[in-house]
This record gives sequence, C-alpha cells and structure tokens, in this order.
Amino acid sequence: MNILILGGGGREHALAWAIRQNPKCDRLIVAPGNAGIAGVADCADLNINSRAEVLEFAEDNAIDFVVIGPEAPLAAGVSDALRGAGFLVFGPSQAAAQLEASKTFTKEICDACGAPTAAWARFTDAASARDHVTAQGAPIVIKADGLAAGKGVTVAETIEQAHQAIDLIFEGEFGDTSVVVEEFMAGAEASFFVLCDGTDCLPIGTAQDHKRAGEGDTGPNTGGMGAYSPAPVLTEALQAQVMERIIRPTVAEMSRRNNPFQGVLYAGLMIAEGHARLVEYNVRFGDPECQALMIRLGAQALDLLLACATGRLAETSVNWADDHALTVVMAAKGYPGSYKKGSEINGLDDITESSFEMVFHAGTTEVDGRITATGGRVLACTGRGATLAEAHERAYRLIDAIDWPEGFHRRDIGWRALS
Repeated sequence: MNILILGGGGREHALAWAIRQNPKCDRLIVAPGNAGIAGVADCADLNINSRAEVLEFAEDNAIDFVVIGPEAPLAAGVSDALRGAGFLVFGPSQAAAQLEASKTFTKEICDACGAPTAAWARFTDAASARDHVTAQGAPIVIKADGLAAGKGVTVAETIEQAHQAIDLIFEGEFGDTSVVVEEFMAGAEASFFVLCDGTDCLPIGTAQDHKRAGEGDTGPNTGGMGAYSPAPVLTEALQAQVMERIIRPTVAEMSRRNNPFQGVLYAGLMIAEGHARLVEYNVRFGDPECQALMIRLGAQALDLLLACATGRLAETSVNWADDHALTVVMAAKGYPGSYKKGSEINGLDDITESSFEMVFHAGTTEVDGRITATGGRVLACTGRGATLAEAHERAYRLIDAIDWPEGFHRRDIGWRALS
C-alpha cells in the first residue's frame, strides 16, 4: 500500500514508525514531516489544511490510505474531500470532528445521550461569563470553545484567575470563539483511546499524561510534557463502565444525528470514587500519549487503523503485550510561552533506537546536516519495558544522552504511578 500521513509532530513520527514496520506498507509519505520522520518516510511539503492540495497530492501519488494526524485538517473537512474522491481515510468527517472543534457541541451530545460530564454554561460575551463565575465561585474551569492546540483551558483557583482567562479568550488569544465555563471536577485524570468505525467500538489503550510545565505537575498548562501507558487508574472495570456510559452512548447519538463517527475517540476522563466523567473529547491521538501507545502496539497499528477505516472493527482485536511505556518531552526553554527557534541538538547520532527505546521528533528540521529545534515541544524520548520503572529508566537514559542546553524537560514523569 501507498500510505500518506498528514502531520509533522511527535504523534505523526510515532504513527509513521509503527506503520512502517507493517509489511502491508510499501511506500510511506508524511506531509510535512520533520527531521526524525525523514528517517522512516518520504516527507512532502504540503498544506495539509487545504482540501484541494491534499486531494491533488493523493491522486498524483497513487495513495491507497490516508491517516490524518492533527485536528486542524479534520476540522477543515480534508477527510470529507478525500472520501468524496474515493480514498480510504482514517479520521472523522468535518461534522463529526466537532466533538473536538467545539466544546459546546460535545456538551450538547453528552446532555442528549446522558454521558456523565461537568455542569457547564456557554457565553458569547465577557461580562456575562464573569458574572457567572462570580456567582459560582472557584475553583472553576474556563475553556475556549474552539480549537486551541491544547492550551485553551484554564483551571482557575480564584475568581480573579477565571476573569483573566475569560478576558484573554475574548481578546482573541485563540481566535474568534465563545467561552465555556465548567464545574471543577476533582479526581485522577486519565486518557482512554477507542477506535470507532461508525457502528462498532474497540478500546486500544489507556494513558496518563502530564500537562503542566513544572515538576510536581505545577506551572502553566502545555500540550503535554510526558505520558505513560497503561494508566493504572483505568482498571478493566472502569474501562467497561466508560464504554457503557460514555463512549457507546456518544457514538450512538452521533449516528442518530446522521454524523457517524469514524476514527479514534480520545476521551479525557476524571475519575473519583470509582466513577468516571468525561472532561473532553479529542478526535485524534493525543501527543505525547500516541508515542507511548505506538511503541507498545508496533506493526499491528496499521491493521487496526485499516479495520477502523473499512468498518471491520467487530472482527478485530488488539494483541497487547504485558508491558509499559513512558515518554518524556524535551521542550524549548520558555515553552509554553515565547521561545527561540534554531538551536542545535547534539547527541542524537549516538543513540541506538529500537522497539524499546525511541526518540520521536516533533519540532525539528535538518539544516546542513545539523538537527535544529523549530517548535515548542521538540523531542519525545520514549522507553518500553516489562515494568513502568524499566520504561522510565530507558526514557531518561535517552534524555541524558541528548546535548541540548536550550531545552528543558521534567524529571518526574510517571511519578504518581511509580510512587
């Protein structure tokens, strides 16, 4: 098969690495890719949010299967254009992608199907939102309704913080969007990944990530500073509960609205007292959770994605090894605020990568034979082992082999599970 992956981050490097191992993959192209992806696939300079450009490229390169990595091309309807032209695609339609593109849409779906989630209200002006927050009190959660690259959520511990977050959103920090104010939910957060083909659902893994920039889960929210899989808090009983009360009702409600969901549902969950509530949905793999999942799944990842895209999940299963994975993000100093680009990363050539130790690239490029940083989150050092402690040791061994003074990372990824 000729396979095209859209995206150029750590998630797409992990997907490319896993797909490349499957003998069904004859040619692999990733657009736009990055310096690490170039080692396992051809990279193409392509505007992945343009329906016309992606469609023309797929036709010119005789693509058999398209895997859409990030949320932006899904929200732009790229999957619809490809399917309309007869291409096999992994990723939901533009209408179904509203489960991530609009917090309001997801809340309305949850209300309609009875899926447990936080109490909420939507506002189109700052004054009304501030009044609501003042009446409700803190802690409280403020969210930009639309896409915000994982950074549009503020867990406000004071009313003043909540007001500041509201003002920031309405000042256009995340584009033209409304504000969703939610009840604060206490508990343990975890991520649950389920493939859906419009009718059937197949759980394919759990993970826990670390959103905060600082040690001990302190500091500002980021796109993710590390993750580990599986998530101990998501027991088999809890997974069954989530499937029954949240995932399957959501998928059924989407079908009832003639918007069947096909792709991966990434459910962010809050778990307390033996029960799970939905925090939010994403309609693509998480980053850096994907890196931890893919190093565990390996070559079978392609078979699972194909089964999802062709409506064969009912006859498909996941072959899980009894193992663990942990990934640590190396980010540019200053992230998630302003940071410098172009610094050189050394030590990568001396690392021997394997199915147990991988450095997945996110924001990198190659300039005159040198790997340089081009983004906020730049590398994801990922280890796999029989235990979480072994995976942790391998991931940090990779971290310590990399010479990049302009970068930073957390030393405590997985601390809750390890302690």
